[in-house]
Amino acid sequence: MSVSQLVQIYHNPQCAKSREALAYIKERGLELQVIEYLKTPPSVEELRELVKKLCIAPSSMIRAKEFHRLGLQPPADAARWLELIAKHPEILERPIVVAGERARIGRPVERLNELFS
Repeated sequence: MSVSQLVQIYHNPQCAKSREALAYIKERGLELQVIEYLKTPPSVEELRELVKKLCIAPSSMIRAKEFHRLGLQPPADAARWLELIAKHPEILERPIVVAGERARIGRPVERLNELFS
């Protein structure tokens, strides 16, 4: 990854793991865009791009505890998962860090090493 490349973090300041990932990125002196996804929820299209960059199914981006707390039902297909996440951003796993065409869920933060090695 080029150091001049913008790094995005889908961040929740209330989450210790998300704060840890933010500190990890700042320590590396990378150009950073912080997206507080609870204040500015990602669109279905943005979520579709994240899924591609993460190389996972939309259902793998879910915080199960929040999903169950809200009493949500699992959708039948990937498109409906994306709509559900866009409507209920609190169920989105965090933090998600994007560097170019790749992304990782930073739980644990060491997973971010894959993006910056």
